[in-house]
Amino acid sequence: MLILIIITFVLGYLAIAFEHSIKLNKAASALLTGGLCWTFYMLSSHSGDGSDHVTEQLLEHLGEIAGILFFLLGAMTIVELIDAHDGFSIITNLISTKSKRRLLWIVAGLAFFLSAVLDNLATTIVMVSLVQKLLANRNDRLLFIGMLVIAANAGGAWSPIGDVTTTMLWIGGQVTTQTVVLNLFLPSLVCLLLPLTIMSLMLKGDIESPVETQKIRAINVRNRNIIFFSGLCILLFVPVFKVVTHLPPFMGMLIGLGLLWLISELLHKDKDQEDRDKLSVVYALRKIDTPSILFFLGILISIAALQSAGYLSQLATVMDKRIGNVDLIVLSIGVLSAVVDNVPLVAGTMGMYDLSTYPTDHYFWQFLAYCAGTGGSALIIGSAAGVAAMGMEKIDFFWYIKKISWLALSGYFAGAMLFIAMHGA
Repeated sequence: MLILIIITFVLGYLAIAFEHSIKLNKAASALLTGGLCWTFYMLSSHSGDGSDHVTEQLLEHLGEIAGILFFLLGAMTIVELIDAHDGFSIITNLISTKSKRRLLWIVAGLAFFLSAVLDNLATTIVMVSLVQKLLANRNDRLLFIGMLVIAANAGGAWSPIGDVTTTMLWIGGQVTTQTVVLNLFLPSLVCLLLPLTIMSLMLKGDIESPVETQKIRAINVRNRNIIFFSGLCILLFVPVFKVVTHLPPFMGMLIGLGLLWLISELLHKDKDQEDRDKLSVVYALRKIDTPSILFFLGILISIAALQSAGYLSQLATVMDKRIGNVDLIVLSIGVLSAVVDNVPLVAGTMGMYDLSTYPTDHYFWQFLAYCAGTGGSALIIGSAAGVAAMGMEKIDFFWYIKKISWLALSGYFAGAMLFIAMHGA
């Protein structure tokens, strides 16, 4: 029966990897995989006591997973509320340059730092929308958006709230905020700067702006600014909350969401119900990417089943014996994350190596945060940022491989070598 767990997991992984080919949403595949893995694991227990033990394991894992899901739910809702108030236009309205090279550096730099504050998915959505407003030529847009994927992933890697995988390691206690920021900032910056420099040398001339269309907005500027800056302050408050109170980060995020909810209600209390609805947290909750949250749930409980069954510890032993070198193991995980979603890879690694093997802030966890966060840029489907960009601009898979993948890999390995050199490994 236990072999069925591995078969189910492999088939589920394949269904997720070939989501677009089989036309089945990866959330459905993940939920089926997670549910079936635990079902087979339960059926493999031979006694009532064994069944009780499996149930206890499931509930224990579910408690940890729920913390990640509630954190994501709160963060995504705050971002959607800011967007509903047109808050991101505060950033986009400041850009006026016509030079392709200068614009590329501006949007890439914005994506790099913005994704550290928000997350790489939300940042990609915002910045792709910006590029679409600034560039009429599709070829230019594609190159810019390809670089945005690299920038958003690199920027998310050095922040505990910038990338789901770094967030998972942070919530799990593998890394702390100060260590991640101090030790991963420079490698992540190099990961962006090398491909950015190469691409900027390839670009010449001025941008071709699209025809502007007037868009009537009913958003009060004062209210927009209040929501935008309140939202950013709340997102920045979460790491501070964890350090001061030692409570899980999702508690800080939920408190922040409640506070922003209160602020938005007070701002719009005198408006008509119809006007209030589209500016409310309730409306933002309807717009968040719920399938992505369910995908995380499904894939994380799948990994939990493998961990509880003991397969991940066995895999760790095999990797140590066959590869041995920690740097090569983590580099391999990063490259593999371009093919397979980095969320299950990191979740699996967290299951393979516990904190007794590598304690909090160990070199291994820091390097894993960098590699898993930036390695996915090598393929358009290798990260949430890439998938979002692919959907918004209809980017061809093989075009990305030809034009962007080699740039992403050059930055990935350059940043990795810098990280290794910084630690004298």
